[in-house]
Amino acid sequence: MTRLADITVPEEVRARACAGDDAARQAIYAAVAPATFALVRRMIGYRAASEDVFQDTMMIFYERLADFRQEAPLGAWLRQIAISRCLMHLRSPWRRVRACLEGQGPDATPPGAALVSPALPPETLDVERALATLAPTARAVVWMYEVEGYSHAEIARAFGRSVSFSKSQLARAHLRLRAWFEPEGSRPTCILS
Repeated sequence: MTRLADITVPEEVRARACAGDDAARQAIYAAVAPATFALVRRMIGYRAASEDVFQDTMMIFYERLADFRQEAPLGAWLRQIAISRCLMHLRSPWRRVRACLEGQGPDATPPGAALVSPALPPETLDVERALATLAPTARAVVWMYEVEGYSHAEIARAFGRSVSFSKSQLARAHLRLRAWFEPEGSRPTCILS
């Protein structure tokens, strides 16, 4: 799958879409939707919530399409919208209240909210399950840093936090992922003689 930031759309297709051409809008949607939904799904975790955030992202994208200044690929601009919507969802007081009412902390990943889809190959299922063990904030930081290529400074700005927040979230997530893939009993031991 192509990274969202690398997706470009010809200017004439964008211009036709801005003018209301449904075929041009469908062509843009076909080009950007899979990568956009993958990004949203990995950051949010819940399928139903991901679908809502994805729909919201695409609505804002089409509403603002005429404002696109072509300073970067269209996919990079859409990625900013998607990440902004995901972070707004993750910071939502309603999401936190719901998590507390369900008996979990605001950053907990509830059982059954896993990203796992049985149609995926086994090696992908392991990654999906491992990501599902992370809290939403940690999962978002891992995805932004490791997959989307954001720097710690960019992640910190997106969350409105410090660079050390981004680094510590990533370090803790890496420890948890490492523990997932290397259970205690299967780790090689160091023997000094």
